[in-house]
Amino acid sequence: MLLTFGLGHYEPEAAARAAAAAKAELGGWLQAIELGNEPNSYATHGLRPEPWTFVQYNAQVTAYRSSIEAVAPGIPLAGPDTSGSSAFESWGLGEAIDVRPALLTGHHYALRCNEQPAPTIARLLSPETRQLEEASLLRYLTIAQQAETPFRLDETNNVSCGGVAGVSNTFASALWAAGYLTRAMALGATGVNLHGIFASCEGYAPFCARTPEALADGALSVQPEWYALRLIEPLVGDSPLPTETTVPAYHDALAYAALAPNGALHLVIVDDDPPGARNLLVRMRVGRSFAAARVLWLTAPSPSALTGMRLGGRAIAPNGVWSAPAKLPRAANERGVVSVRFKPSSAALLTLAPRAPGGR
Repeated sequence: MLLTFGLGHYEPEAAARAAAAAKAELGGWLQAIELGNEPNSYATHGLRPEPWTFVQYNAQVTAYRSSIEAVAPGIPLAGPDTSGSSAFESWGLGEAIDVRPALLTGHHYALRCNEQPAPTIARLLSPETRQLEEASLLRYLTIAQQAETPFRLDETNNVSCGGVAGVSNTFASALWAAGYLTRAMALGATGVNLHGIFASCEGYAPFCARTPEALADGALSVQPEWYALRLIEPLVGDSPLPTETTVPAYHDALAYAALAPNGALHLVIVDDDPPGARNLLVRMRVGRSFAAARVLWLTAPSPSALTGMRLGGRAIAPNGVWSAPAKLPRAANERGVVSVRFKPSSAALLTLAPRAPGGR
């Protein structure tokens, strides 16, 4: 758990008491304490007077750190938890030099709820949005790598303000999440936290409660992004591999490759083409040392679908439980090349086990 104390109200002693309680309750599960929650925007929201820069923030962090250390010593710090990567270029560098956190953190949303033109599925899955996302990730990770400090994208999702109905709660959000999370892995982020408001099923939360009574009882139901998380779950602990892709101009797809600790090769392909586009034939040059690929498909009737999603041909139970089919479709490795044909608006995880010595 990463525990965040907002500094909207300056209360270092109260934060110290809460930190001590969290340490006693969570023990080793408490990875770090984060001070801020988008502190670079405090002056904009009337929470701090101008000037409010990293210098003023750092003085308050120092006071919080001293109070926490006095009653709950040894808890690592994380930060600065900025509202975007543009601010991170000054705040992140200052955090790395002056605070020396165990973890650098920041936020990113693919689209803003109040922007014009308004958020749409087409914009969410567009190459232009992906380019902006990658530029943001690179700003974060460049500073983290210079500081030799891990970076975690500790708040993100598809549209800010809790999401937009008809975009955030559709199958398009699952395609977006599968592509965005794997790109964050490829670029070197150590983790990603998807933001969620469980009381709303019209937003982007991976789980939501259909009624206030269900929320009170903890009876949550799966949303589309949970399908993406289950698709890429096998990638946890993998090592990203350099991936070169060539995509025809009339297609919109991306790929991610990683090597599992057991030597298996994982490939994630996301086809963001809209309904009605041509099927995409993907040829993956993986070499002859791997056996045939097992293919786990992520599908739905359309990007705008609210229901009908399938992972491996099966729906995930409302409580999030899912079991992979005993047999998955296979794609042969023919002379080092695996070929799979994708329908528009679909994704897949391919798993290739190493060939046994002397195997064909």
